[in-house]
Amino acid sequence: MDKPLLSRTECAALRGLAIIGIFLHNYCHWLGMAVKENEYTFTMSKSSQLMQVIASPDIYLPVHLVSFFGHYGVPVFLFLSAYGLVMKYENRGSQKPSPKQTAVIPFLSHHFTKLFKMMIVGYVIFTMVDAITPGPHKYQVMDIISQMFMFNNVMPDPDHIIWPGPYWFFGLMMQLYIVYRLLLWRRGDIFPLLLIVACWALQAFCDPEGDTLNRIRYNFMGGVLPFCAGLLFARRGKQMSRGFLTTQTVISIALIFFFSFNFQTWLWAPLFVCTASVGIAKLTPARINKWIAWVGNISAALFVLHPVTRKIFIPISRHGDIYTGLLLYIIASIALAWFYHNFSKLRAEKKIGVRN
Repeated sequence: MDKPLLSRTECAALRGLAIIGIFLHNYCHWLGMAVKENEYTFTMSKSSQLMQVIASPDIYLPVHLVSFFGHYGVPVFLFLSAYGLVMKYENRGSQKPSPKQTAVIPFLSHHFTKLFKMMIVGYVIFTMVDAITPGPHKYQVMDIISQMFMFNNVMPDPDHIIWPGPYWFFGLMMQLYIVYRLLLWRRGDIFPLLLIVACWALQAFCDPEGDTLNRIRYNFMGGVLPFCAGLLFARRGKQMSRGFLTTQTVISIALIFFFSFNFQTWLWAPLFVCTASVGIAKLTPARINKWIAWVGNISAALFVLHPVTRKIFIPISRHGDIYTGLLLYIIASIALAWFYHNFSKLRAEKKIGVRN
């Protein structure tokens, strides 16, 4: 059998890179002094602020960089999700799916259940911690229902409905599972390419700071580019030399930076985030990659639980001890995720044992 384009360790390392960016970003960008990101809309003044802090760096430069760029972990997760779907459901991996698994309703039901099980534990813990800490969120009944059924992305004013904020990702993934199964599964490569063009066009003619673009990017249209890139990589990708990967990675990182200063090029930056991340995962020495992959293995738990630890520790940073609060947040988030990951793994092993 041919060597896979991405080994298990490389996939885990990509998840590790993605979650490190996301969970650090979701802390740093809540600090008033940090340069804010262009994620759902594009504001040139934010890019200008980035240039200012780079031109006159201080001890908080890492906070500014993570705040501005860390959200690009999301495209990496979308890229990996599409790659995994192709390998599992399009007869490219070692396990062949049954017709029952690929039927529309069982497919969507399976993935909804998988997302829900991941979401619900973190959501329940967060809402309890949120209720007993300063500044609790004011939930509405429809906000809660839409989160449970993962359609809050399509609600008006998603910036204030989705809480905790990172949980918009669950609705996005559910939409992309629907798009994959109904529009892309075992269809020709022209379909993802046309979808990329259509979704780019929807965004390219929007007001860069407008509500329309904001709503679009909260939903699948904003994630199609990295998702379809992962799909096409799984179908058509080739093994590349270290020299090619090094060149690809350096050019991609440069493009991510320079594309951050123009609205039209910014729309394409997620593609180069994915190519840079693949290069980094493949080029990083094995000893370091092992630790990044370890973080990737607990990435699901870290994603759902980091809003809890952020709510607890961010007051420390906001009161002036920026790196103290950040360090405590990192330690607590990773430890809690590691504990929950191992607990879930133990439960799964016991269920298998009972069945056997």
